[in-house]
Amino acid sequence: MFCYQCEETARGTGCTVKGVCGKEAATAGLMDVLIYLCKGISERNSAAAAQGKANKAVGSFIAEALFATLTNTNFDDARLRSLIAEAAALRDALPSAGPNEPDACTWKPAGDAAIAAKAGHIAKDAANNDDVHSLRALLIFGLKGVAAYYHHAQVLGYSDPRIEDFMQKGLAATLHDKSGGDLTALVLECGGIGVATLALLDTANTKTYCNPEITSVKTSVGKRPGILITGHDLKDLEQLLEQSKDSGVDIYTHGEMLPANAYPALKKYAHLYGNYGSSWWHQKEEFEAFNGPVLVTTNCIVPPKDSYKDRVYTTGPVGYPGVKHISAGKDGKKDFSAVIAHAKKRQPPQDLQAPGRELITGCAHHAVLALAGTVVEAVKKGDIKRFVVMAGCDGRQAERAYYTEFARALPKNTIILTAGCAKYRYNGLDLGTIGGIPRVIDAGQCNDCYSLVVVALALAKAFGVGINELPISYNIAWYEQKAVLVLLALLQLGVKDITLGPKLPAFVSPGVLNVLVENFGIKKNSTVEADLARMVPA
Repeated sequence: MFCYQCEETARGTGCTVKGVCGKEAATAGLMDVLIYLCKGISERNSAAAAQGKANKAVGSFIAEALFATLTNTNFDDARLRSLIAEAAALRDALPSAGPNEPDACTWKPAGDAAIAAKAGHIAKDAANNDDVHSLRALLIFGLKGVAAYYHHAQVLGYSDPRIEDFMQKGLAATLHDKSGGDLTALVLECGGIGVATLALLDTANTKTYCNPEITSVKTSVGKRPGILITGHDLKDLEQLLEQSKDSGVDIYTHGEMLPANAYPALKKYAHLYGNYGSSWWHQKEEFEAFNGPVLVTTNCIVPPKDSYKDRVYTTGPVGYPGVKHISAGKDGKKDFSAVIAHAKKRQPPQDLQAPGRELITGCAHHAVLALAGTVVEAVKKGDIKRFVVMAGCDGRQAERAYYTEFARALPKNTIILTAGCAKYRYNGLDLGTIGGIPRVIDAGQCNDCYSLVVVALALAKAFGVGINELPISYNIAWYEQKAVLVLLALLQLGVKDITLGPKLPAFVSPGVLNVLVENFGIKKNSTVEADLARMVPA
């Protein structure tokens, strides 16, 4: 295997024996082969589209397949093999793209030996770190982010053929000898498609569940049995809430599901009790202490301990061998009765904090722009001197304490704009408010980074300046491929001087890094003191 798609990758170069995430080499190989087949599908379907003969089902399948290969999503070899078989059948039903088709269009996954051999070849090729391979990897990982966000929107009934077409265009392009310039253009185009995808998802979420409201969320526990739901899928939470409303069971959010407490259509359920625990990497301790069943709806699942594995249920793109999976019916509905019945037999959750501190969320663009006049006036008066975007992912390395200390050290006239699970590094700090405005403005999930863009553009319009002339600095924490896409989206919007950490991506070659530094001012974080002096000038 060779995998370097996440920030934790072994030795900062690539996992070659087993993924730091817990992914086995054979599983990594199945994922590589699935992506390879998706490239072949894309090549053929793009050619068919030019003749008006495209298979419209391809876009949805590719989104599902790429999402399954995202870090900490699907560890289940059986389900990956099923996706490989489906991919081959879908590809082979398409007309040939021409007499000189790439191997990805014709190779047959005829048994485990053939799949393993192809996986080995793909891994060997991926280990090359020249600029072209680096740009291909950057494009593919950006496409994985597109696929994940697009999948979330599709679940709620929203789609966009332009997004589906670009996913296929990008995948097919990696099969050809494109120049560095051509690939760079595709990477930046991927950022633009990322903006469109995040906007579509924002529409899907707000049209379905109404605009989030600034909400204070409990982190203490109740006396009734509970179900813990983690991941990002709001429709799964809605169905679980509806099915469990008269069961005597409370529902708790975890990780990236925290912002769900701010949506009016979800917070109306009285048994949506609050949030339990923090970011994804604390699962082993927090799932253990919760006592009740845990429903994992999307990334990020950590290989569960045997002591609570029987209480874990997966759904959607998530999979883990030996864990019960709940699939949707043809109508899109899911039956969570087994999870609810399981919860009734369990003890209430153990309290993790005493006393539990409430967390503020729901500061998405609609809520924040309602306060725009107050915010603009506070800036003009000097009460707010700077905004710092600290969005992105959390991770388990000790060096990520940097983000806690950075937030703690920010001057009291500074506002943090955040989205994603990186906020768990500082949203429990008592940073106070500025004129009633929370100093940590939590727009929501990583899916909600679009809100930060809307707020920044609105501020730029209010002050009559460009986005890079605002008193805003960017100190982004990344971990996986959704964060890669968010970075590309910011670059496409013209945002410069982004600080990225805690490590720079291993898949970015020295040559590509040089381009990012020279053209966009991307730099790695350093020390709290040095970065404060640079990002928050006196």
